[in-house]
Amino acid sequence: EAAKKIPDGATVGLAGMGLSGWAEEIACAIRDNFKEMGHPCSLNLKQGSAMGDWGERGVTRLGEAGEGLVTKWCGAHVGSAFTLRDLAVSNKLECHCLPQGVIVNLWREIASGRPGLITKVGLGTFVDPRLGGGKMNECTKEELVKLIDFEGEEYLFYKAFPLDVALLRGTIADENGNISFAHESVINEGLAVAEAAKNSGGIVIVQVEYVTKAGTLNPKDVKIPGILVDYVVEAKD
Repeated sequence: EAAKKIPDGATVGLAGMGLSGWAEEIACAIRDNFKEMGHPCSLNLKQGSAMGDWGERGVTRLGEAGEGLVTKWCGAHVGSAFTLRDLAVSNKLECHCLPQGVIVNLWREIASGRPGLITKVGLGTFVDPRLGGGKMNECTKEELVKLIDFEGEEYLFYKAFPLDVALLRGTIADENGNISFAHESVINEGLAVAEAAKNSGGIVIVQVEYVTKAGTLNPKDVKIPGILVDYVVEAKD
């Protein structure tokens, strides 16, 4: 049901590292829905860290559906998602690789309604537009990075974008959608991604281990407040 909430052509934001923060069960449902019905399709996937276990789990699940589910992919690490990587190598999806710290901070810029992030990070590297702009294959044409002059110095400007869907994972949700990260290995950028989606008019979907009664979570343990959460999925496995 959650997979069906994701519209075709949506920009989908992820938060986490490895399998921490990764909504595996929902991702498998997205893959299966695409295989069966062709929807959702043409997703634009945005991630910071490598998401997966260098095996079958992680964003590589979305590539298992073959060509068409994900058509654009941007992350700081694209090597561990084998199926999506192979599609990128074959020029069957557009792919950018940008600095992890830039992506994580860019979520906050989007959340606050600012136009993007200005930084010197990436100057003179393959993400500098003079050296490729982070494009990972020939079919990737979109310019995500711009060289600018500010106060007489060179900077890179990473453009903000609207986020349609935040696909996140926590440990416990209460009945009001407040999310704790009790069993997560890291406190990731999930809050910023949720804020970016809500302030873009998008939706926030969070997978958890279980749902508890309202008022039972210690407020200090809540990492994503329920006011930012639209849908909670209680994982079966």
